[in-house]
Amino acid sequence: MAERSFAKEVKKLRLGAGEVFHGEGILAITKGLLQSGVAYVGGYQGSPVSHLMDVLADSQEILSELDVHFEANGSEASAAAMLSASISYPLRAAVTWKSTVGTNVASDALSNLASAGVIGGTVIIIGEDYGEGASIMQERSHAFAMKSQIWLISPRPNLPDMVDMLEKSFQLSEASNSPIFFQMRIRACHLHGQFIAKDNIKPKFTLRDALDNPNREPDKIILPPFTFLHEKQKRELRWPAAIKFIIDHNLNDIIDDPENEIGIILEGGLYNVVIRALQILGLATSMGESRIPLYIMNVTYPLVDSELVAFAKNKKAVLMVEEGQPNYIEQALNKIFNDAKLTCKISGKDFLPAFGEYSGQVTKDGIKGFITRYNPALLGRDEHETPMASLSAISTSELETAIPARPPGLCTGCPERPFFAALKMLEKDYGEIHISADIGCNSFGTLPPFQIGNTIMGYGLGAASSSAFGSVKGKRAISIMGDGGFWHNGLTSGIASAVFNNSDNVFIIVDNGYAAATGGQYIPSSAKTLKEDERKARIQDAVQGVGVKWVRTINSYDISDVKTLVQEAMTTDFPGPKIIVVEGECMLNRQRREKPVIARNIKSGNREIKQRFYVESETCSGDHACIRLSGCPSLTIKPNPDILREDPVAYVDNSCVGCGVCGENVHSAVLCPSFSRADLIFNPTVWDRFKYSLRQTIITALQRRRDRKRAKVML
Repeated sequence: MAERSFAKEVKKLRLGAGEVFHGEGILAITKGLLQSGVAYVGGYQGSPVSHLMDVLADSQEILSELDVHFEANGSEASAAAMLSASISYPLRAAVTWKSTVGTNVASDALSNLASAGVIGGTVIIIGEDYGEGASIMQERSHAFAMKSQIWLISPRPNLPDMVDMLEKSFQLSEASNSPIFFQMRIRACHLHGQFIAKDNIKPKFTLRDALDNPNREPDKIILPPFTFLHEKQKRELRWPAAIKFIIDHNLNDIIDDPENEIGIILEGGLYNVVIRALQILGLATSMGESRIPLYIMNVTYPLVDSELVAFAKNKKAVLMVEEGQPNYIEQALNKIFNDAKLTCKISGKDFLPAFGEYSGQVTKDGIKGFITRYNPALLGRDEHETPMASLSAISTSELETAIPARPPGLCTGCPERPFFAALKMLEKDYGEIHISADIGCNSFGTLPPFQIGNTIMGYGLGAASSSAFGSVKGKRAISIMGDGGFWHNGLTSGIASAVFNNSDNVFIIVDNGYAAATGGQYIPSSAKTLKEDERKARIQDAVQGVGVKWVRTINSYDISDVKTLVQEAMTTDFPGPKIIVVEGECMLNRQRREKPVIARNIKSGNREIKQRFYVESETCSGDHACIRLSGCPSLTIKPNPDILREDPVAYVDNSCVGCGVCGENVHSAVLCPSFSRADLIFNPTVWDRFKYSLRQTIITALQRRRDRKRAKVML
């Protein structure tokens, strides 16, 4: 149950030759795979390519018709290892994951894959999560491409070019016997456009063909002396073959003007922002016609020395637009130009920021600075800069003052919210605890109002992160990971290791039923899975299977009980790892499942009850423990109706999903009588109406009696 269904959109994947495809970048990439004749696809979800996995999952019928195998892999390492089928067989394959973290996880398999080489076209679609919209540490995939000699494609971000470059990537892979990184930036994944479709094609060589004709090539095994042969092949055979293919098929785009003494070299993925900056400066048209020569690197690795030298030969200066750091390509250009004895000056990070995303404003400013130095006559008047003039007039400090910070947080009704509240209460009684956090929704517990968690080291590495404290007597550390991280990595790297080393720490696994942070995809312990309506595995069985003796399970919404159980785990005399599985279904996925059903029932006239919580303004003390211990987005404040009291009162807005955590928090921390629950009954029965009428009669009578007493007191 992903956060978005592509059940309707995948019908576009059936479009044939000559038909016009309209849609999102992710869907277009899937169409490109089918037009390329892939035999198998897989991957692991993560921003910004989670939707690619969702599209593939929703395309099962079409994939089956084309004899394409789809695998929702357990991790990026699993996906990369699956590509070994293309080492000895002419099987076209594609996998996807979030980079750079996913590439790090897959690094061992990738290095071996790149060493052995492939004969079937092999493309790894990497979601480059870099810049202002990123959710990970800021690194680039370029370094890994250079290290392992995996060719890196960075296509121009428009659908025709993306699909065309994807198809040519399979050809480049086969021509050079090398795997390909196909880089998709955040915005490229979600842009919309159109292209002329081609027919989908079945793989020329299928997985069945491979199994019917097993092929073993000893020289492709990653052992000496073959590994030394692989290195020789990389440099003497695969590299020249790649360069030849890139040149012969014009994979890099060149818009040149020999009369112009300056030019811009740019990564293909940055084309849109560069051409927009040139338009604002009056140096390009809306159709992409540029007055500045452009060398567009749709292939950012390997570099084609001959093309670069030819482009820069008669120029005074070129600007290298390379996002992020280090400036790998700029450094390589200096070597290439030096060897060719060119006098062309190379600029880059001297005009553009050394790090960070190249947004429209910073790119425009950098290009303008470069042109101002080397050919100011091109700029003329600044009349073309009006579209962005108002934005540039606002300082960063002014923006920070006007726009409040919005750190990521847990959703309304999230089952992890009561768990973190319980931990916060425990720390008040027990004292501060060293807590190793993990990637996923649970990582938001490190932020206010909870501020639970000292470190985050990687997906599923929460358990391993506290291993240094495993033998300390009298004090225990806590490790937290989600169920997605547990199945991705945590079971082996953390729990099994803790058993082997007899760690005395406490390990908490938050089981919300899905890989929730990546969009709510199914995992082995989901109540239902991708292919069957049954649970594949239980976390409790898995940890017991590797030797854990102390295992407890609890509902995350039982705040007081969670607090008591964690305290027991921290103080028990039991030696060895102590596992607590905190269960509570992801509220977003629960709402996605239940809301349509409830809406249909109400429309059909069936009785339904929705629970809502509210705060009695007259009894609210203004302590706001409900907000401090929860941070729920549905909780806010409003002016106190009592003119004699200054403190604002708590208020529950209409986004409330009725989970009850706010009320549980205040009752667990400080007894609060102001929270109440209302049951909203749709299509009430005769009995419901009778009870309502009786209650209203009694309440009215009591209110009248109270009013009479007040009137007597006033007399």
